[in-house]
Amino acid sequence: MNQLMIIAADLVAIAVLTFCVYFPRHHRRDLVVAFLGVNVGVLAVSMVLSSSTVGLGLGLGLFGVLSIIRLRSDEIAQHEIAYYFSALAIGLLAGLPGSVSVLTAGLMLLITAALYVGDHPRLFRRYRQQTVRLDVAHTDEDALRSQLEVLLNGRVVNLSIKQLDLVNDTTLVEVRYVAGQAQVPQELAPKIGQETRA
Repeated sequence: MNQLMIIAADLVAIAVLTFCVYFPRHHRRDLVVAFLGVNVGVLAVSMVLSSSTVGLGLGLGLFGVLSIIRLRSDEIAQHEIAYYFSALAIGLLAGLPGSVSVLTAGLMLLITAALYVGDHPRLFRRYRQQTVRLDVAHTDEDALRSQLEVLLNGRVVNLSIKQLDLVNDTTLVEVRYVAGQAQVPQELAPKIGQETRA
């Protein structure tokens, strides 16, 4: 009976995390299967380990091994990696102690709540990140920043030039910006127009 309560608590936590937090925000069906599979698999293994003489050390070692496995199928975003680790953690929390305690249930709730808040669409909702390839080789960072603000209609807060190709006249830049109307300095506006036409 106690193990059934453990499994039920785990399934409720992972269902809320997957179907109520992750999927309504990101709509990626393949990762729903991954989160559920990882969670239930880790729960099963950790329950077996907790009932054997091997104990907690191997269970935590399992978590460490799983946490360093590179997910090679498709590139996934940082927030999706967070969901993976949360699914792992919830499974281990449910499986290792051997009983559902107030602490275990509270930690499961804390993990789910942390992702709910941290991945909420309203949190820093105007902040964006893009990788942009321009058909101009920019050696002047101020002119590059101003052109990006015009193109992206936002205020650039950080940029990093990944590739500057003077032969083919291109610039590859990773830019973080705040969406909204950008203010372009008057002295840079003519320079931007000249570089765009070149």
